[in-house]
Amino acid sequence: MPRLHRKSDGVYLGSISDDDLNVLIDHLEEEHGTDTDYFINTTTIDQLVGLGASTALVALLRSAVGDSDGIEVGWEE
Repeated sequence: MPRLHRKSDGVYLGSISDDDLNVLIDHLEEEHGTDTDYFINTTTIDQLVGLGASTALVALLRSAVGDSDGIEVGWEE
């Protein structure tokens, strides 16, 4: 099961489903073919809702972003 972490300090954010990982990979910008991190802000989260992200992923990301302007999250298997 894929795990998300905050890039700035490596803090584990939670595990996500393979389907949610595919939503991230399919719809967010990757700088290169092996890129495993994304900038997430509230606008990105709102877009992911419309793209089929689960309520669990949306809740996890909203909690991680909090009141900040956004964060970099990475994923690993």
